[in-house]
Amino acid sequence: MLAYAGERNESESLPDAGTGVAVLQEPAGDDAFLKLASEIRGELAAARGRTEEERQQYGDTLNRAVLGYEEDRRTMMAIIQDLLAKRRIHDLPSRGRTYDSMAEAIFAEVIGMNVLELILKSREGIEEIQVVGCDIFEVRGGIPMRSPHRMQSFKDLERIQQNLVLFNNDTLNPRKRWAEVMLRDGSRVTMTGFGFTAQPTLTIRFYTVKHYELATLCRPAFETIDEPMRELILCVIRSYFNMVVIGPTNSGKTNLIKAFIAEMPGHERIVTIESRYELMLKRDFPDKNVIEYEVNEDDPPHSSKQAFKLALRQSPKRICHAEVRDEDANVYVRACTRGHEGSVTTVHVNALEDVPDAITDMCMLDGRGMNPGRLVKRIAEFVTQVGFEMALVGGKRKIVRIAEYGWEQGEVALRDWVLYNSSAGTWSFPMRVSQRAAERMRRYDPSGYRRLTERGWLG
Repeated sequence: MLAYAGERNESESLPDAGTGVAVLQEPAGDDAFLKLASEIRGELAAARGRTEEERQQYGDTLNRAVLGYEEDRRTMMAIIQDLLAKRRIHDLPSRGRTYDSMAEAIFAEVIGMNVLELILKSREGIEEIQVVGCDIFEVRGGIPMRSPHRMQSFKDLERIQQNLVLFNNDTLNPRKRWAEVMLRDGSRVTMTGFGFTAQPTLTIRFYTVKHYELATLCRPAFETIDEPMRELILCVIRSYFNMVVIGPTNSGKTNLIKAFIAEMPGHERIVTIESRYELMLKRDFPDKNVIEYEVNEDDPPHSSKQAFKLALRQSPKRICHAEVRDEDANVYVRACTRGHEGSVTTVHVNALEDVPDAITDMCMLDGRGMNPGRLVKRIAEFVTQVGFEMALVGGKRKIVRIAEYGWEQGEVALRDWVLYNSSAGTWSFPMRVSQRAAERMRRYDPSGYRRLTERGWLG
């Protein structure tokens, strides 16, 4: 069957509307469609192949199709077309009129994402798909808008949930009413069921497929930064300041971190530690010296602490930690203060001023006797040396603040290098770089130091 599907893949694309000539022998209603879908699902789920290797190959193909691999989706579509052709069924049921063919309607029901397939067909600009019960919202530019599409019933959403968890070593049932799976491009799907939330939910968050250099973020299409800021950020990266990025969900933190990494020398070893692969550095930077860890705090041998322990033995120059958490805050602080300069992380706080205290609180949960005052000072001076705040402004993701951390008169002090004025739509540069930071720039990036001096930010 797979060989036949491959032949069809080479000779034809997905079916167009109006190609069928036969009709359903049974009434073309919901019951007939669901019965047919159930039969097709059963046939697809049955192991295929004469040998164990062939059966394993088929299982992998089905799994990858559910996860969104285009070639495997075409293979499964060809198999569905063949199964329908053997039944002499081509016409669309009443519930499938929004699809181009019966095969597409069946595919969406038993392998795909039902009506969400229509959104995924033209997902340009979509950042999230949010489903609550029957309601669907599409997030573009950080703003959720109600979709013109809608689930017909809760059961439609629950079928999608079961399709997603079936081949991904996860469950969603009365004993465990939530699940998370990953799609092909690293997008994350979070699901909840009745009993945990009032209605079943599904959120698909699409992560960056492309990466952007800092120069790209200066362009009018983005306006995340301007040219003077680009020069400043380049000097910060080349001077190996430890950096922290804050901002609400969908404010562009991931894009910014990837833009930082794009500017780092390709030979430098970078280690990333994430709870889910989101940065996808090896995909977007295949020539960089990158090691990517995916950790699971519920599995001690593969926790973030263990990942840090191994990572520090792999000679990293920089560490990119997706988010500082309670479990690994102490390890990250030690890494930043013991030779791994130029590292970057994110912290969930409301303002840059809150970062050192937040990391200190996480470190104190370790249970070891530490002086919180000394720890805050150490973090401000060595772990969070330069902070970046992201925000969504007028539908665009912007850096709204860049500040240098310091310690003055017994407390954390921030020196604002850059501030964004939303009323004027421009950035200002209110304070000069400190003498300590300027000396670091002069030592590590002499050419950048000269350019910033010419702009009046140093000296």
